[in-house]
Amino acid sequence: MNESEKENKIFSYEISNEAKSLAEKYGYSDYIVERYIKLLGEEVIDLLEFNEIPMPQTIRCNDFLVSCDELEKRLKNKGIKIQKIPFLPHGYEIIESPYNVGATHEYLMGYYYLQDPGSMLVVYLMNPLKNSFIIDMASAPGGKASQILQLTKDSVKLVSVELKKARIKALRSNLQRMGFSSYIILETDARKLSLKNSDMILLDSPSSGEGIIRKDPKRKSSRPRSDMRKIHLLQYQLLNKAIDIVKPGGEITYAACSTAIEEGEFVIDRVLNKRNVDTIKVDSPIGDKAYEEFNGIVFDDRVKNCIRLWPHKHGTEGFFICKLRKEEN
Repeated sequence: MNESEKENKIFSYEISNEAKSLAEKYGYSDYIVERYIKLLGEEVIDLLEFNEIPMPQTIRCNDFLVSCDELEKRLKNKGIKIQKIPFLPHGYEIIESPYNVGATHEYLMGYYYLQDPGSMLVVYLMNPLKNSFIIDMASAPGGKASQILQLTKDSVKLVSVELKKARIKALRSNLQRMGFSSYIILETDARKLSLKNSDMILLDSPSSGEGIIRKDPKRKSSRPRSDMRKIHLLQYQLLNKAIDIVKPGGEITYAACSTAIEEGEFVIDRVLNKRNVDTIKVDSPIGDKAYEEFNGIVFDDRVKNCIRLWPHKHGTEGFFICKLRKEEN
């Protein structure tokens, strides 16, 4: 099977009557539901029903500025009830709050960041190293960039890249608010970066956003099917650039907030077949093994080292996470 035929199998699968019926009932684009059926089988209803439950607010304690015990006390004294998220060292779910948690004194002091569980997990799995040179290729509004700086105690050289000028203000504000200084911000298309030999790269790729349907129900049908090829191509181009600029032996963490094969397994499969990289087995406290085939297309065997997060299984957003190492020359 040639490349064109393979792509058509990935992007142009037929839509069943079951998918059309469920899509109409739950308000989705039918191609998304058909993909759910192919991936999850009988679990599809579990996912569709779970996506009807709004995502709770979650925060990441910034222990660079305050101990998490102290933050817990402060929020409790304000009448804000929180609960620790077991698999996230600094993660808490907001159970109840009389206040807007994005406008408390503690928030403005940089003591915490509003961040979803899957998003936090990406950076823990990345495991950024102190005193390293790191590039965050799609940085705004700064959740993962600030987490990199937090986990390394502000000791890295971090380049935060953002294409859209309007988003840089929030990125800069969040990094400053949380007390960090070991970064520079570049306003550019990450595909045009001329930097070289970074130790680690985070590519939290622009995506369809299918993973955040619980937070934004409009994502059920906001993207026409034709957009999937465009999104995939952008992700593939960005990942190729990451491979170009990371040093031999360096690591790339690729993530997409999506349940789409087109944005996860197929992106990784393509670079594994064309570039001198290998996957690193993701050792995560939660998550399923990534899919090894879809619609009759069998992916490179190494894709199984990546993971998927499903809302109905793991209580997170839908996410694909994969770690790659650039082979030595």
